[in-house]
Amino acid sequence: MDFLNIQWYGNSIQRWIIAGILTFLILWGLYILKKIIFKSLSALAQKTDTELDDMLVEVLKKTKFICLLIFSLYLSSNLLTLPEKATFILKNIAVAVLLFQVAIWCNALITYGFPYIVKRKIDQDTAKLTLFNTLAFIGKLILWSVVVLMILDNFGINVTTLVAGLGIGGVAVALAVQNILGDLFASLSIVLDKPFVLGDFIVVGDILGTVEKIGLKTTRIRSLSGELIIVSNNDLLSSRIRNYKQMMERRILFSIGVTYQTPAEKLELIPKIINEIITKEELARFDRAHFKSYGDFSLNFEIVYYVLSPDYNTYMDVQQRINLEIYRRFEKEGIEFAYPTQTLFIEKGGES
Repeated sequence: MDFLNIQWYGNSIQRWIIAGILTFLILWGLYILKKIIFKSLSALAQKTDTELDDMLVEVLKKTKFICLLIFSLYLSSNLLTLPEKATFILKNIAVAVLLFQVAIWCNALITYGFPYIVKRKIDQDTAKLTLFNTLAFIGKLILWSVVVLMILDNFGINVTTLVAGLGIGGVAVALAVQNILGDLFASLSIVLDKPFVLGDFIVVGDILGTVEKIGLKTTRIRSLSGELIIVSNNDLLSSRIRNYKQMMERRILFSIGVTYQTPAEKLELIPKIINEIITKEELARFDRAHFKSYGDFSLNFEIVYYVLSPDYNTYMDVQQRINLEIYRRFEKEGIEFAYPTQTLFIEKGGES
């Protein structure tokens, strides 16, 4: 058994073998413990209606085998007599791995926890989903930033000096991600300020359509012709947005021209006829009708009324009914619509 007493890196072969066996036992124990907890939570999740235990199962799935292995190696290394520097490195690696695993669990908790909160707190309001996704993204960014800084600090790196030294590089990175951050905060502005929500019909420049999705970086708009238009949130907010879905009513202004041969009593009757027609329409509100001007070939009346619905199809249906009824009444009253005409007067010259 002299072989077991051979010294290798300050420890006997026997001690190295014991440390190896202990590593295996610790790793096996942690693995079995993970399996038991996972099986228990899975069984509980199937028996309950709550999604909280399902979320814990998904978080536990993110436990990394490599993290368990490194942690087991660190615990078993306490049996060995190692140089101070090696002990320091192993300890810092173990702490870094532990922080890394905790960060993975927290990241999974955010990933699976936010949808759970969304379902419970916003009552299926999909317009707020973007806000929660943005907050989840920011939460993950902060989480990993803190973990990286803690790991660096654990290895003895002066984080304050490092951050100060990265000042110029930070400016370069900030410039590189400027557009991404602009779109990110624009999505927050859209959700909080609500210039539009999902399902609204909007017009932005030459783009018009229905909002289908508000993402972290882009908004998807379904145009009238059917194609999907993707616009960055930053560009969207820097443009003038017309939101037709939030209208309470639609204003209609139009003109009618009648011939110069129309008698004065008929001209006086026209505003009354139009008032009567529009007033009878349930989805319309009459505003005014006036004999406005003398045209080149017509006597012009200007009419204003409101359709009491923001829906475009309803707006067109009401307008059509009113226009048809005006035509019928004018035909009944013998009032003729004017159209462009020219009258030529030809004078015969004297005989030569």
